Amino acid sequence: MSLAAKDRRLGWGLIAPALIWTAAFFILPFLAMLALSFATMDGREVVRGFDPGNYVRIFTDPTMLGALGNSLEITVVVTVISVLLAYPLAAIIAFRVPAQWQRLALLMAVLPFWTSYVVRSYSWLLVLGQNGVVNKALMGLGVMAEPLEIASTRAATVIGFVHFFVMLLTLTIYANLIQLPPNYARAAQDLGASRWQTFTHVILPLTLPGVVTGAFLTFVLCIGDYITPQILGGNAELTLPQLIMLQLGRSGNFPLASALSVVLMAVVTLAYFASSRWLRLDRV
Repeated sequence: MSLAAKDRRLGWGLIAPALIWTAAFFILPFLAMLALSFATMDGREVVRGFDPGNYVRIFTDPTMLGALGNSLEITVVVTVISVLLAYPLAAIIAFRVPAQWQRLALLMAVLPFWTSYVVRSYSWLLVLGQNGVVNKALMGLGVMAEPLEIASTRAATVIGFVHFFVMLLTLTIYANLIQLPPNYARAAQDLGASRWQTFTHVILPLTLPGVVTGAFLTFVLCIGDYITPQILGGNAELTLPQLIMLQLGRSGNFPLASALSVVLMAVVTLAYFASSRWLRLDRV
């Protein structure tokens, strides 16, 4: 056996556990879910077959199209706001905070990760409720006479998401900012560039991979989240994960829930290809 063949066999041996794990716990379950999405319901019984009716229903039923639209709108808004808030925070930690205090600053930034996801959502519900801190403060200052309806709205869902994802984006952006050699910015300023020009033409392009990576992670986690919209948004505006849980818990319609899950994965896949393609173009 040649050396190349031995190296090839060794390589396959090293990646075999990962391939087996991926096949057993991702590929096979996904294929099973995909096959189930083409089944139909006969009363409470699942009838196996190849019927695209579930997908037709998803893209013709106003409720389901609305849930898909709500998920996309909330996710895009959360991602944009989180990026706009996280970039300055990451830049302050990377460039303004002394090096010996940066770890402490990052630790303070990621403290929300240390609490339960459910606890954070219920905490925001208490803060944004009619008798919450926000309304009491505004009414105490005389800004308004009646409490705002913030809880159980899209705004509450966005606030809860942004609170969580700003921290995630701060970490990914900080990791790129801290690796930038300071000579790049100095060279740009020596050549006559203003601070804004240095940022837009030097710093921002070099840190965009971190921004896009964090934005993609935010997109994936946000669009597939069930807890935050359920607790903070209520059922006034259904999102796709909420609709999936309704099909599973109340209707017992597993084929339709599988089809909705496949559509959700298709959206995430499109986002992945869009971000990866953009990153490749950015490096050319």
